[in-house]
Amino acid sequence: MRQLWVHERFGAWGGAEANIQATAAEFKRRGHTIAMLHGTPTGRQEEMWRALFEQRFELPAADTPNASDAVRATVEQFNPDVIYVHRLNGLELLAGLVASGRPVVRMVHDHDLYCMRSYKYHYFSRKICDRALSPYCIFPCGGIVARNHEGGFPLKLVSYEAKRRELELHRKFSKLIVATRYMREQLAANGIAADKIDIHAPVPSAPESALQSSFDARNRLVFAGQLIRGKGVDVLLEALALVQEPFECEILGDGSHREHCERLSERLGLQDRVHFHGFVPQEKILEFYSHASAAVMSSVWPEPFGATGLEAMRHGLPVVAFDAGGIGEWLMDGWNGFLAPWMNRAKFAQRIEQLLRDKALARKLGERGRYWVRVHYGFSDYVDGLERLFRRYAPATPVLASA
Repeated sequence: MRQLWVHERFGAWGGAEANIQATAAEFKRRGHTIAMLHGTPTGRQEEMWRALFEQRFELPAADTPNASDAVRATVEQFNPDVIYVHRLNGLELLAGLVASGRPVVRMVHDHDLYCMRSYKYHYFSRKICDRALSPYCIFPCGGIVARNHEGGFPLKLVSYEAKRRELELHRKFSKLIVATRYMREQLAANGIAADKIDIHAPVPSAPESALQSSFDARNRLVFAGQLIRGKGVDVLLEALALVQEPFECEILGDGSHREHCERLSERLGLQDRVHFHGFVPQEKILEFYSHASAAVMSSVWPEPFGATGLEAMRHGLPVVAFDAGGIGEWLMDGWNGFLAPWMNRAKFAQRIEQLLRDKALARKLGERGRYWVRVHYGFSDYVDGLERLFRRYAPATPVLASA
């Protein structure tokens, strides 16, 4: 099967890129022909991506004249059986994919398809938004102004009409893939037909034989993810300031909120116990898990899935997280970790202390989590499901062995 993967970045960055790298490698191992139509290079692990995607095409800028025609020309040149989109902004780029006449499948990683600010929560209160896209998003939500991730001025104007048209184009895609029932409900609320939505959770690809953490005496906590405001690292720090047990917290990741969080850590007197490591390659993150006592997820935006929590559970770690978005679909409070009420710093701190004081409980919850991931979130099963979905739109493609 010939697959054209489409993404706004090229190289390692966050969870979406980790999923692309692992999943594309497995499809390639199974004998499929893969190519990438990509946007801006990230400067991280690009050599690995070039080896993975031997055929590469650059996306034209969204505002380039005839951008739609350029995308169609690329599709015709590679001649894919299916187009697999991850993150992609730009009406002309999307229109080019639709106009190509090829089946288009998209993995919806976040809320940017139907939220003008992309994060699905109010900027000042951080209260989670439960509305579908509507003129309300312009005012009082203030969705007309959003953070600019493309460089230059930090803010940009967002057009409500353009966002509405973007949704309309996605209704013409063959299928939209989400990780949770929560995300399926969000798409349905925004007018995507139920038969256009499939659930395929983008599970971590760590080896099934991954060793359980040692739970050593240093009481190490691990946060892994982008340091952006929605990930709530500032709220995590405020919760950690309430923890009385000795601990060390390793913050793995980078982003626009890092400098603010580092200053906050110093103001809270946590600088000797909280360590900011910046971007850490996926294989190195596993080393931090191998000696931790718990993983923490402080997201205050409604997480579409939260794959880093599952990655930690694969190593036998219990997870402490806020109950936001789809996290509660895989994190069962008191069974494989703890769900703290949204933004409740005291309860979050209490649950961390409970695990640090009772290592037997931490091990028990971690082992349950490891079992849950093994049974319900097998990486091979995940790719099998995608493969069947893609083949549905390329029926002439021969069935390839997955072993």
